[in-house]
Parts: sequence; structure tokens; C-alpha cells
Amino acid sequence: MNILTRERAEKLIGGFESKRIVVLGDVMLDEFIWGRVRRISPEAPVPVVEVERDSLALGGAGNVASNLVALGAIPAILGVVGDDLNAERLRSVLRSEGMSDEGLIVDSGRPTTLKTRIIAHHQQVVRADRENRQPVAAEIEDRLVERFCREIETADAVVVSDYNKGLLTPGLLARTLDEGRKRGVTVCLDPKMRSFVYYQPVTIITPNNQEAAEASGISIEDESSLIEAGRRLLDSIDCRAVLVTRGEEGMTLFIDDGEVTHIPTVAREVYDVTGAGDTVIATLALSLAAGAPMAEAAVLANHAAGVVVGKLGTATVTREELIATFS
Repeated sequence: MNILTRERAEKLIGGFESKRIVVLGDVMLDEFIWGRVRRISPEAPVPVVEVERDSLALGGAGNVASNLVALGAIPAILGVVGDDLNAERLRSVLRSEGMSDEGLIVDSGRPTTLKTRIIAHHQQVVRADRENRQPVAAEIEDRLVERFCREIETADAVVVSDYNKGLLTPGLLARTLDEGRKRGVTVCLDPKMRSFVYYQPVTIITPNNQEAAEASGISIEDESSLIEAGRRLLDSIDCRAVLVTRGEEGMTLFIDDGEVTHIPTVAREVYDVTGAGDTVIATLALSLAAGAPMAEAAVLANHAAGVVVGKLGTATVTREELIATFS
């Protein structure tokens, strides 16, 4: 593999500016409660967190969109929220980051997905989730497909972000992914289902090590089993490439011409892996939209992930930070 030079990386990253990316997926609100632990509760053997501050961030597909904004792109985010206070809080965060909330469909029968994390001394103590993971109704699906077909007309790429919260039904996936193929738009998909049969046609799919093992039916124990699993996935669905993200082991890219590329991690310190997959797929989609070959796009995504895992909480990476990772 040819390692990206700083000059080449700068050129590609410069091409991120104003790219329009449609983000379809499970939009969530991340709530962080920050504090200190000085004692154990007398009521139960649990720490008492003395709250010092709290903060909000976009999670799931919302975090993909936040990463796109940080990298200079213009995301059009499509998802479902409830008719509740958390939906208003989520919309407020969206608008504060300069994004439109017009692609959010209201489903009064389900809550806005909220993940509340309590963090003390730079460590997550507990997480509480409020959500409904039932499939969305046919009416909601129809409205999302209609919106998707309008947005994709001017899109440079599409990101599909599945967090298994009920939005990405087989029917919705079939209709939107077929539309992407019909229009010749690059589609990058971050999966969650154990079976990838509904995740096609796409340009590239980005499972983590565990997801790749479950979907391929091959226990990934070493390089040989990893290659077998990656190639089986590539052969089993209609896609050009599979990028397996492997945590501290980096990434491995499988391309439909048979090439396999191992990309070592560039992370120096790992504080929190929350949302790293969102950063990967956002950077990957932007890189491909900017004209990068698949291997170069994967290297850029790997560098971006190396930045965000060094930050605590749901995080993003800027173009300047990404360029700085290349010597």
C-alpha cells in the first residue's frame, strides 16, 4: 500500500469543502453528565457522582453529520424523532451546528432516542438509554423515502448509519439503496444487523470485527480467518468494498478486484471509542466524494479515527487536525 503523503492528504482533504452528503439513519441525542466521585452510596454499593456540569451532542447518524460539518461538508440528515422535549433539544443542537432539521420526520408514537452517560474522572460510570427499537410504521417509511429521493438529486455521496433503532427496515433499505445505485451515487453503509442481506447494493460497508464475524459466520481469530471472513462478505452482497474496523489492530480493506489492504492504527492514546465508527464513515464518504481511490479513503478514515479516540465523549475531527496527523 502506498502511504499517503502530507501533500496528497492535504489535496484530498481540501476537496471536502462544501461536499453535500445525505445521511440516512438512526438519529440520537447524547447527554453527558460530568462529575466527581468522592464516596460510595450508603443505600447501595454504587458510587455517588457529584454533578459538575452537563452537555449535549448528536449521536448515531447525528454524530456522522456532526463529523461531516467539522470536516467542511454540508450534510442533509434524514431520520425519525418523537414528539417530545428531547426532539426539541436535538433540533436545537442541530441548528447550533449549522444544520437543517427539515429531514427529521416526527413519529408521535415513539420517543426520541436519548443516551445519557454519567462520567466521573474521565471514565464512564453508567449509561441509561431511552428508546423504542420497533420498526417504523409504513407511513413514516414512505415519507423518508420520498425525502431521500429529493435529497439524493444533489448529493455527492450517501451515508447510511444503522444503530438498530427501528428506522432502517428491509423495505426502506431496499428502496433507498436501489435509488442510490440507479443514480450512480457513492453509498457508504455502517451496519448493525447480523445478516447483511438487506445492505445492498452499496459502494462500501464498514463492519467492525465482531459484526464481520457474525455476518460471515467465521470466527475471526487471526489474519487468515479475517481474510476469509472479509472475502466471504464481499462475495455475499452487492458491494465494491468491505472495510473491517478492528480497534487497536487498525483496519482491513477488501476490494472487489481481490486486493486486501491492512491499515495499522495511528491512534497514540485511546481515551474513548464512543462514536469512532461515525467518524470513520463520515471521513470515508467525504474522501470518496473528493475523488480518493478506495485505499486512500480508508487511510484518511483511519487517521480521523485515531484523532477522535484520543478525545472523551462523542467527538469530531477537523480538517486541520486530520492534516496534522500526516508528517
